[in-house]
Amino acid sequence: MKHLIRPATWIAAIAVTLVLLGAAAARRRSPVASSAPPPPEVSVVTVVPETVTARYEYVGQAAASRSVEVRSQVTGVIVARPYAEGTDVAKGTLLFRIDPTTYEAAYRSAQARLANADRTLARLKPLLAARAVAQKDVDDAQQAFDQAQAAVDQTKKDYDDTFVRAEISGRAGRTQLELGARVTGPGDLLTTVERVDPIYVNFSPSDQDVLRWRRDVKDGRLVMPKGPFAVQVTLADGSVYPGTGKLNFTDLALQPATGTQELRAELENPQHLLLPGQFVRVRLLGLTHPGAILVPQRAVQQGLGGSFVYVLDAGDKVATRPVIATAWDGGSWLIAQGLAAGDRVVVDGLQQVAPGSPVRAVAYQPAADSGAARSTP
Repeated sequence: MKHLIRPATWIAAIAVTLVLLGAAAARRRSPVASSAPPPPEVSVVTVVPETVTARYEYVGQAAASRSVEVRSQVTGVIVARPYAEGTDVAKGTLLFRIDPTTYEAAYRSAQARLANADRTLARLKPLLAARAVAQKDVDDAQQAFDQAQAAVDQTKKDYDDTFVRAEISGRAGRTQLELGARVTGPGDLLTTVERVDPIYVNFSPSDQDVLRWRRDVKDGRLVMPKGPFAVQVTLADGSVYPGTGKLNFTDLALQPATGTQELRAELENPQHLLLPGQFVRVRLLGLTHPGAILVPQRAVQQGLGGSFVYVLDAGDKVATRPVIATAWDGGSWLIAQGLAAGDRVVVDGLQQVAPGSPVRAVAYQPAADSGAARSTP
């Protein structure tokens, strides 16, 4: 038996369907309410020019303030070497003794000839007054006396030269000829005495550094100290050498082979912490950058065109700004060009920004000083 659907039921079903279709269409026509994401938060630092210490560091090498080669002026066999190698000796200390036998004999012989010439001259002079001898005889006797005196002086010097002594106070080095060796004269090096207190430290800035110093001083970006430069030395283990030294020599010309200018500092070295040949780092003190602009290191980015930073305009929108960063100062870059007082530089949140995008700026809070030393590129 077939069931018949009543007309009223058909009408109700059609009405419900129309209502549902209308609601769906209405939802499609109605805009979906959505909220835009807030601008990213970034930390910024406001540029404030300040005077900072300019820190220039170079590799240096210590050298003796004075070095004297010890050589014998006479020939002979070494019969004594009373000094200990590598120890400090005072000026005049006996270092070597050359066999004095022949020199002592020559000295005594010369003394005897001098005494004889003196007696002859003393005998003839009174006779000249009595015209008992000719003037020529007296002149010859005087000449013989003078020659004998010269021979005494020379042989005395030769005898004294058998005592080879230190010409300066300092540290005596390793002997080059041992006991029993024969010295043939000044050509044979016996040892070296070096003065290490005070001690020198030599270092060589490049020609680019020298030109930059002069240009920055002329432009007012660098102020030189009054009086001689002071220097600070850092040892190989990172410790700072106690006390400071002073610059005492600047070469007049650049070295053509290296393109550097040789400078020399002098430091007191009573404990002999610095030894000739030792490598150290030399820092020039007293240089300052007036009106310097510093920004945290991570704010400076590298692009195809060089270094740049992100800055904010008055509407807190991001823009790129090319800069020239010249040196580190602790945890900051020293900016030579590209920024001015009042510029706001993005430090943190750099991954979230793009040129022209709005941001929400908060003040940058610096962390503890990293203590990084400035380096000059």
